[in-house]
Amino acid sequence: MDDTPKVWDFCTNSALKRASRQLGQLYEDVLAPSGLRGTQYSLLSQIAHSKNASLRTLADLLVMDLSALGHTLKPLIRDGYVELVPDASDRRVKRVQLTPFGLKKQQEMTVLWRKAQARFENALGKPEAEALRRALNGISEASFAEAFTRASDDTESGAKG
Repeated sequence: MDDTPKVWDFCTNSALKRASRQLGQLYEDVLAPSGLRGTQYSLLSQIAHSKNASLRTLADLLVMDLSALGHTLKPLIRDGYVELVPDASDRRVKRVQLTPFGLKKQQEMTVLWRKAQARFENALGKPEAEALRRALNGISEASFAEAFTRASDDTESGAKG
């Protein structure tokens, strides 16, 4: 076995990105028959659950900036899955909603996603999967970003940087 130190053994960000790439590839394989990517499924599902959210609200929920969200939405709009609708009271505000075609695609992909999700929970363990989601959701909260920003840069905790 190679004794070379691996950055993900001591860097949380590297470990998370590495795991994210691996898990993303595994989910992509299961979702492939739909013709869309996992990130697109996540976006379609969040739009479905957000019930006519504004672009800003959707971006905040996904921890994305507006330009990145717009870039990600563009092919979904082009292909007829999503539409932007002006807000009834403030026409400058755009609301995001699934088209009937988009809702059908999201439902089709949910069947595939459930297979990927079951495989993940069977491989990792259901309690561990739930704990992992809780931890990751906590990291995604604005309060964590604020705490991170306020935290000390003290490297005495054993960081090897």
